[in-house]
Amino acid sequence: MKKLWFQLHWFVGITAGTILILIGLTGSILSFREELLDFLNPGVRNIAVQNAPVLTPPQIAAAAKALHPDARIASIIIYSEPGSTARVGLAPAKGEQRGEAIFLNPYTGALLPPLHYDEVFEWVDSLHRHLLLPRDAGRIALGILALCLLGLSLSGLYLRWPRRAGDWRAWLKLDLRLKGRSFLWGLHSVVGTWMMLGYVIFTLTGVYWSFDVVRSTVDGWLGVTRVAREVPGPKPAKGVKPPPVDLAASWATFEGAAPNWRMAFLRIPERATAPLQIVWTAKDAPHVRARGRMALNQQTGAMIKNEPYAEMTVGGQAQASIYALHVGSFFGMPGRIVMFLISLALPGFAITGWMLYLNRRKQKRSAAAERKKFAAGGAGTVAAGADAVLLAYASQTGAAERLALQSAAALQAAGVAVHVHSLEKLTPPQLVKYKRALFVASSFGEGEPPDAARRFNRLLHTAAEELQHMQYAVLALGDRNYAQFCGFGHALDARLRTMGAQALHPTIEVDNGDAGALARWSGTLHALIGGSASDAPELALSAAVADTDYASWRIVGRKLLNPGSVGDGLYEITLSGDPAADWRPGALADIWPGHYTPAGAPVAAVSPEMQAASPAAQATQAAASTPVAPRRYSLASLPSDGVLQLLVRQVRYEGASGPALGLASGWLTDGAQVGDEVRVRLIANPAFDMHAEARPAIYIGNGSGMAGLRSHLRARVQAGQQRNWLIFGERQREFDSICAQEIAGWRAAGMLPELDLVFSRDVTGGEYVQDRMHVRADVLRDWIAEGAVLYVCGSLQGMAGGVDAALEEMIGRAALDDLIETGRYRRDVY
Repeated sequence: MKKLWFQLHWFVGITAGTILILIGLTGSILSFREELLDFLNPGVRNIAVQNAPVLTPPQIAAAAKALHPDARIASIIIYSEPGSTARVGLAPAKGEQRGEAIFLNPYTGALLPPLHYDEVFEWVDSLHRHLLLPRDAGRIALGILALCLLGLSLSGLYLRWPRRAGDWRAWLKLDLRLKGRSFLWGLHSVVGTWMMLGYVIFTLTGVYWSFDVVRSTVDGWLGVTRVAREVPGPKPAKGVKPPPVDLAASWATFEGAAPNWRMAFLRIPERATAPLQIVWTAKDAPHVRARGRMALNQQTGAMIKNEPYAEMTVGGQAQASIYALHVGSFFGMPGRIVMFLISLALPGFAITGWMLYLNRRKQKRSAAAERKKFAAGGAGTVAAGADAVLLAYASQTGAAERLALQSAAALQAAGVAVHVHSLEKLTPPQLVKYKRALFVASSFGEGEPPDAARRFNRLLHTAAEELQHMQYAVLALGDRNYAQFCGFGHALDARLRTMGAQALHPTIEVDNGDAGALARWSGTLHALIGGSASDAPELALSAAVADTDYASWRIVGRKLLNPGSVGDGLYEITLSGDPAADWRPGALADIWPGHYTPAGAPVAAVSPEMQAASPAAQATQAAASTPVAPRRYSLASLPSDGVLQLLVRQVRYEGASGPALGLASGWLTDGAQVGDEVRVRLIANPAFDMHAEARPAIYIGNGSGMAGLRSHLRARVQAGQQRNWLIFGERQREFDSICAQEIAGWRAAGMLPELDLVFSRDVTGGEYVQDRMHVRADVLRDWIAEGAVLYVCGSLQGMAGGVDAALEEMIGRAALDDLIETGRYRRDVY
């Protein structure tokens, strides 16, 4: 259903929406028509106030008759405000549809200059009301357009309906940090929500005027009917001259019945026996269309009918207010300004809608071209009826995806049909369709599947499908520093064997991009290609980003955050580099400390004297003798901070020659000097990025995990998003209250309505974050029910596992899996 409404929304938007640009522009011009005319015609409708009495309508009629003795006066419009001129409408000459309008000095009756540019506004008005079509056809066309705009407004509301419908921020908060298509969508949807009420008013009032059946129905509901033309008075007998018209008597009666009038519009009938019609507004009228009506005998001035606006029925007042609602004057000048802006914004929605549509078409064409290219890459050499190879990947930070795409490209270049899929979207029934499958599987933390692959892993372990027809191979990525090295890859391999699939060879383990393991995987690809290793093209596989992606940054600050702590030192390292560098909250950085070089590059010899010089020097010696890889850290700052900040825990261990420091942490916290250069590569971390919607956010972590949480909280504070909750654990309150001043500032500013700081080794009693979660379980469940996103950053051992277990106990495994699959449970743990 939602897809159908989306199709209707964009189709109507790019068709009727294009014409609605004209309606919006003309409506914005007409919003201040009177003010624009006065600006373009100074001294015509308003003159300087004089210390003299103003002329009455009978005197104005006499002055106009003196200027145009052969013309019949059809109407007079006067205002009680000093300086407002009188407008006299002359009856049209024979053969013409409209008569001339003249303006007279209200003090002397002298003729004033003509009103210029009024014809231009009349043309704009005709375009706005009738699209320059014949009146009846134009009304119907505008009614259809109004219905289209109403459909666009309501369908747009349905399409962007947030899960947290009760939170006004989800409806009205525009995230200005978004870029590209995301920003266009936010602008189109959020600003559309701001203005939707105005468009509903526009459309409903427009439909009222466009279709007679709608107007008659609404008038019936309101209990009113259209104002009928006054029945003309009886014709005098032949040869009998009717009594003379006494406009002065009629005016005296009007002023006696309406002493607080502000505007009076006198319609003077052609026949002397017909009543004089006066439409007027009071000084205290709620809007300019809150008009009363009066009918008077022209000869005697006697009252025939008097219907002040204040004495109308509720339905009559509502009918009289429809135009005021349409233009916004019902709410005075603020309402007119709002309706002006809403009209002016209508072209913006058409433009952003077109841009989103064209962008979507471009993406579809690009995707189609890529699929065509991918399909055609091996079309000439794939045997007829050959089965495609499934190449599936489970990636947390992108390494597995890169290897999968490189492997797929190699197979395709050799003429092997290949389908590439993320395990995020794959299901066991889809798996059954393939006879050959390759899996590139990262492990997350202690052998867990990446968050995006959890759903597949759960479905696979409960699936009843048989896979005896399938041959497969698994390339497992991991880090030997973890006890469950390549745990998910091995678990995947074991489950596939249980389901009957035949392994081409044992699982290939890759430790931090090990080149030897990738060479063995290349052998698997060669076997699928069907040629010998000697005559097959060389396959260059690498899980790492090119070394050219590193940039030089300089250490400009180093601060110990926990002096006196019983734990290892936690340092804030501040780096300065490329001012144009950009990253998202939760991003990562690969660091090559200055005392060692990338694997494969020549390493300078280290003299024996350096071996015991310092812990940092021992780390240098270790780097020279063993292959190393870059160390990865969570970024604790934002691009707007102007610097790159890390929170680095100084790692200590017992080396061969005594106590030593960690390879990277030792150099960053002890060996390097302020001013030294560091090679840095910024890494996007989509699994720990900010959620696309402005939902409540719960941040949970410990220790150096404050880095990833701090970047998120800084971004939320900058965006004015106040529904934040920090649950953070360290050792001792006295020594380990890291970032305490910044956290206190957020709390005082209302950006942390919930804050739980726990300390595991305080003398008053230790507590861990998972313990505090159990204490606050009811509030946590409420936040999760309101759509909150949970971010967990810190140590996998103890904290992350404890948080996972606490959540499972509080909301259940199914609900926790749903949070993961919908992107509302995001982790950066190590």
